[in-house]
Amino acid sequence: MTIYFEEGQVVSDEMRATMEKAAERCLELEQIPEDRAEISVTFVDAEEIRTLNRDYRENDKVTDVLSFPQFDDLNELPEVGEICLGDVVICKERAEEQAEEFGHSFEREIIYLFTHSILHLLGYDHMEEDEKKEMRAREEEVMTYLGIGR
Repeated sequence: MTIYFEEGQVVSDEMRATMEKAAERCLELEQIPEDRAEISVTFVDAEEIRTLNRDYRENDKVTDVLSFPQFDDLNELPEVGEICLGDVVICKERAEEQAEEFGHSFEREIIYLFTHSILHLLGYDHMEEDEKKEMRAREEEVMTYLGIGR
């Protein structure tokens, strides 16, 4: 598993290790070879994520995380070589607000948002109630695996 961070963006070694473990678990659960997978992560401010949300989703508001999957269907994954799953964009300001709102650490919120986004890259969604239930269950499974359940 390779996680690329936008140039100049630094996360602690502990945070990076937890993010890698989360992504690896998500991939393992979907039977995708983690040793070939790549993900790009960028941390942005509220205005930048609002612009991205408006331009790509036609939703002119600040959100906590955006996912830009490379594949619409996991059956399209290449059989050899690197698998670039897509891009994760996290709004640090919203993560800080939500951590405070939910009464947990900023680090836990970042890991949750990252996990949520990885699942989007893997085809999960939460637009319909049954999809939402399935995605939430998978999020909870990964967070519990990491030892950071509710």
